Amino acid sequence: MHPIEHLRYVARARGADPASLVRETAQALTSMRFDPSGLVVACRRIVERHPDCGPLWWLCARMLTASDPFEMAWDIADEIAHDPTPVELSRRIPDDSIVVTVGWPDVVGRALARRGDVTVYVVDSHHQGSSFVQRLERHDVPCELVPAEGLAAAIAASDLVLVDALAVSPERLIAPMGSTAAAMVGSRSGVPVWLAAGVGRRLPDDYVGAMIERMAAAVDVPWHAEHDVVPVDQVSHVVGAAGLDVVDPAVGAAALIEPECPMAPELLRPSHM
Repeated sequence: MHPIEHLRYVARARGADPASLVRETAQALTSMRFDPSGLVVACRRIVERHPDCGPLWWLCARMLTASDPFEMAWDIADEIAHDPTPVELSRRIPDDSIVVTVGWPDVVGRALARRGDVTVYVVDSHHQGSSFVQRLERHDVPCELVPAEGLAAAIAASDLVLVDALAVSPERLIAPMGSTAAAMVGSRSGVPVWLAAGVGRRLPDDYVGAMIERMAAAVDVPWHAEHDVVPVDQVSHVVGAAGLDVVDPAVGAAALIEPECPMAPELLRPSHM
């Protein structure tokens, strides 16, 4: 496939998981090795088409600041493909727990599929909850679909709230719609709120801010948005590739969320498509 056509294919892709998008984007961008001048514009267009995919911002930022971006692209794709976060999260969830999650969470979903002893209350979000319940049932994981209005009751009957980050900075995170309510109810109710921050999700706050602005511009009214902005101070634990960290209330969760990529300001400029 011609490099430009490959990039168009990636830009149009919908519904793919972040690791697949990163792999396809890395392949498309490395095919531009003989046209490095086009890399910046190509990266801008990718994040404009997928403003809600934190790992694509992470990929593009690292490539734009690398001395050899085309060699680095494959290393980046391998990093997210072998992300240990789901395994770490799966190991850390207490035995026989009842957990609450929202919508169709990527990292959290892969972790829960490994735990047949855990009961999952899936709070519906944009009609994605039923599909996630079906996935859990295929893995013999006990689960229940909870309507949005039952969120507080589900959390009151649970041991743990799991929030899946699409992107996170030291100030805020982006997660499936309904996650703000879940985190706040859990925090106020004394139910631990665990943030799953997989590889490629920890970004500079300027990137997270740009993601929020672009996603907001894509909907007519705020309640039609597919994602929530959650303050990180609602989180009690952070789970990542290195394992589980408990938030020190005196310091806050921000101390545990260091960006995984440098800031490339050129990524924020419009591509003039």
